[in-house]
Order: sequence, then structure tokens, then C-alpha cells
Amino acid sequence: MPAFLLRSVYTVDGISGLTRDGGSKRAEVVRKMVEEAGGRMLSMHFAFADDDTYVLCDLPDHRTAAALAMRIGAAGGLRTRVTPLLTPTEVDEATRTPTDYSAPGD
Repeated sequence: MPAFLLRSVYTVDGISGLTRDGGSKRAEVVRKMVEEAGGRMLSMHFAFADDDTYVLCDLPDHRTAAALAMRIGAAGGLRTRVTPLLTPTEVDEATRTPTDYSAPGD
């Protein structure tokens, strides 16, 4: 199953909700959403960085990842970005995949 990193930034309303609910409740909400979509949440972390949350999860496909991001965005409270992740083996396979490319001006 493909892995994805969901990075989110709380809006003012989202921070208010987090303050009321707490981090553990938010983690369970995210876990339930991912599982209902056919995936598995591997970890969720809060941070003091450019992003407020980092969720590492396995999802069935890119369409499912997009659906989750749209659902989260439509609910408000968070702005979310989805990053597809590759395993080392997938990178190995990519380096062996023949491609034809030339730099601009060549």
C-alpha cells in the first residue's frame, strides 16, 4: 500500500477546536478517517514548525489521499498538503527505469 505524509497547518478556528478537544482526540479522529478510507495511520505528531501536524499513513491509492485532503480542507480548521512517499526499493526501480530527457537548450 502506498505511503503518504499529510502535513497540516491549523487555522485560528482549528486551534480553538484543538484547545477544546486536545491532541489525543484529534489523533483518534484522524486514525478513524484513515481507516474508514481503507488505510492505516502509522503515526501522528504535533510540531512547532512550518506545519502543525505530520501524519504518516498507508492509503490504497492517490485518489484516496486526494479525497482525504479535500475532506479535511472542506471541513475547515486545517490547511493540508499531501506528499506521496517512496520506499528505497521504489527509488531503486525508478533509477533503473529508462527515460529520455534533455535539458533546455540542449
